[in-house]
Amino acid sequence: MTDQDTHRVIPLMDLRPSGLAVPAAAFDAATRIQADGLIADRRGRALHDLRISVTDRCNFRCNYCMPKEIFDKDYAYLKHSDLLSFEEITRLARVFVAHGVEKIRLTGGEPLLRKNLEQLIEQLAGLRTLAGKPLDITLTTNGSLLARKAQSLKDAGLQRVTVSLDGLDDAVFRSMNDVDFPVADVLEGIEAARTVGLGPIKINMVVKRATNAQEILPMARRFKGSGMVLRFIEYMDVGATNGWRMNEVMPSAEVVQLIQSELPLVQLSASSPGETAQRWGYTNASGAHDTEAGEIGVISSVTQAFCSSCNRARLSTEGQLYLCLFAEKGYDLRSLVRGQASDADLQSAVAHIWQGRTDNYSEQRSSLPADQSAPVKRVEMSYIGG
Repeated sequence: MTDQDTHRVIPLMDLRPSGLAVPAAAFDAATRIQADGLIADRRGRALHDLRISVTDRCNFRCNYCMPKEIFDKDYAYLKHSDLLSFEEITRLARVFVAHGVEKIRLTGGEPLLRKNLEQLIEQLAGLRTLAGKPLDITLTTNGSLLARKAQSLKDAGLQRVTVSLDGLDDAVFRSMNDVDFPVADVLEGIEAARTVGLGPIKINMVVKRATNAQEILPMARRFKGSGMVLRFIEYMDVGATNGWRMNEVMPSAEVVQLIQSELPLVQLSASSPGETAQRWGYTNASGAHDTEAGEIGVISSVTQAFCSSCNRARLSTEGQLYLCLFAEKGYDLRSLVRGQASDADLQSAVAHIWQGRTDNYSEQRSSLPADQSAPVKRVEMSYIGG
């Protein structure tokens, strides 16, 4: 055993914790809740977005999400029978839509690894909001399979994609994905998505101070005027396997300041309620927003918590409902779906769970002393998506 092996620490915890029981009051005749599209949690936050993880597998090993020393060749992924089927996902999505959800984002792992994903997209595209409009259906991907899948995704009814891209320098990118995947193939996938009309495309860059901060300006230059929205995300302490340290976080304020040193920006208003990204537009010669040059976004969940307006729920690939990206456990909906629960039962269950929600992890983290860490027993990002 080497010194490196001696000092390597692997968290001794279940990365896929068992689900919480749905409140019994959801099924009591006196306390059942019927869907009317107007539920809010204990802090007055409405339910608007649903993020659905369709697989726990990924072909990248980014160290901030699925580090190779944990997710190695011996890691036990979920069995196919454990995963929600497309029909089960669509049934649950219909329940959430009845409570006011208008946007669904498919995530993973890497969602394009889920076989026949287009079939799920077709089913979801058939749903309608309470106002009778099509759902806003989007997908987050690492882009590795996007070039070959873009057209079929568009044909199935997908509207937009968000692509994770942590740098343009090939050596930096290969180092961060840790599987030696070339950046050129991701850029090819992005171009394919744009060609078929999967837009407006968003590009997400997770910034780690000592790892890829030098890529911020090249990324800003590359995507300025492209019609795509580049978003910089503070490195977050999701889960317990990525070895998160506060000194690796580059605050969004520094990112904006760096970009403004070369490319002047003006702050823009939020595009929708509960928007996680703070918007900044490139300016013209008179200092006004140049719409042709476009904009960037910064997501500051570490330094500027936005818990107060969070309106999204997360459904894991095996049917656990999580109320926060940083939650410890979720609520077991799969047992209801595979049991005797009616749609009315499911609607009441989701309503009771959401109405009891108080989650505000990022606010709690920001109140801790600088030398104190928040509790590390949290669900992994690779399990419920970002």
